[in-house]
Amino acid sequence: MLTNRDATVGSRASLKHWLGLLVLMLPVLLVTIDNTILGFALPKIAEALAPNASQQLWMVDAYSLVLAGLLVTMGSIGDRVGHRRLLLLGGLGFAVVSVLTALSTTPGQLIGGRALMGIFGAMLMPSTLALIGTLFEDREQRRVAVAVWATCLTVGSALGPLIGGVLLQFFSWSSIFLLAVPVLVPLLIFGPFLLPESAKDLAGRVDLQSVMLSMVALTGIVYAIKHLAGVGAEPVAAAALLVGLVAGVAFVRRQLRLAVPLLDLSLLRNATFTGAILVNLLSLALLVGFVFFATQSLQIILGMAPLAASLALVPGQILAIVVGMAIVPIAQRVPAHRLVPVLLGFAGAAFLLVAVAGGGLTTLVVAFALLNIGVAAIASVSTDLVLSAAPPAKAGAASAISETAYEVGVVFGTTVLGGLLAAGYRSALVLPDSLTGEQAWLSAETLAGAHVVAAGIGETGNAVMVAAGLAFGSAVVQVGWLAVTLTALTMAVAWRSLKRGNGIESVA
Repeated sequence: MLTNRDATVGSRASLKHWLGLLVLMLPVLLVTIDNTILGFALPKIAEALAPNASQQLWMVDAYSLVLAGLLVTMGSIGDRVGHRRLLLLGGLGFAVVSVLTALSTTPGQLIGGRALMGIFGAMLMPSTLALIGTLFEDREQRRVAVAVWATCLTVGSALGPLIGGVLLQFFSWSSIFLLAVPVLVPLLIFGPFLLPESAKDLAGRVDLQSVMLSMVALTGIVYAIKHLAGVGAEPVAAAALLVGLVAGVAFVRRQLRLAVPLLDLSLLRNATFTGAILVNLLSLALLVGFVFFATQSLQIILGMAPLAASLALVPGQILAIVVGMAIVPIAQRVPAHRLVPVLLGFAGAAFLLVAVAGGGLTTLVVAFALLNIGVAAIASVSTDLVLSAAPPAKAGAASAISETAYEVGVVFGTTVLGGLLAAGYRSALVLPDSLTGEQAWLSAETLAGAHVVAAGIGETGNAVMVAAGLAFGSAVVQVGWLAVTLTALTMAVAWRSLKRGNGIESVA
């Protein structure tokens, strides 16, 4: 991709620099794997810890919500203390908290552990992209390194189900958290030798008021959506939404007033930048939302073992790796306002297939492959567009906004799509009259809950699972149509915003 900056070509990277990139990709893969691997383990976690529908969604979102809220803050801290130091501290903390989370015995403990993992995960992500700029001075080499980084974002999310399936086939659900230890140990051992420390900027300070406003805004809005999906329209949901919106408005106004804002919102005036951010956010939301319902369909509705279910998604994961790198030369020749809508079309086609054909095995395999073609390519293209559209002096702020949008997309996928899935399932469920009140409540809470009830009531259990399967299938179709609509709208936004370009030579 061509940009209007990076006019000079720096020194070429050595083998040590490329090995450093390899080490940097370990935390990138881990943080993104953690976004989807838990969804694959939810059926087993539901059996062991008996969470309700709202707790299940919080198990997934507590991590991404905290991560999104702290990415910009940690990026600013890394600028002052050094990104290598922050990366290594985050890696150590992430590994320790992951082990503690694996020992959880209640839903609350697991949710709390996921939130703490989000704090340390926020130390990892901004540092990886910042250190790529330190490792690679040459423009073309840096472009390849950024493409590798962006591909790992998608590949990590896509690998979550596969790795989760393998681990759950042979070990308990806690093994998905222990994965952090072997992944991060090489970073902690080789990072100090292979990664140079970034330049430190001691100017300015971290604005704690902005940090709190951003967290309150995200938490309030997400909680409101979850409560609406899990319980229904109640005063507490309206209050949470109001608090979140007020905090969000206050955050935006404060950023526009500060001389050194926590989040440089002036970048959003650039049409290319804003369009790329929105596209990246939606594409990750679609991927995470798909994994959320596909893993439950494969394991509970279709009765597949975790390993077999994960292997069914391997074609899509392979395509994510291939397409993420193959798109780079294509993006150099095709204008962004034409290429990005086409890539979004692949994602839309995936959900259209689900909406029309339902959630059968073949449908899910093909749909996941189509989705990964679009999302993997979009991750590479949009990341480069974001960095290209921002002035060199604001590259760090641009990276922080891009990474924040990525995590907000993950939250959006589980909160909105997952929440609507839960609401649609509950409204369409028709259970046998012979169930007790507690059994009916548990079955209506989640698909996993219905599975647990069915396993313990003999012949009536078959009727429960048939009803649950029909209701879940109906909800999946509804989510599919919603995703198709959102994708179509985003295609139009991408065409318009990326075509304007705002004076940026986005892609040519």
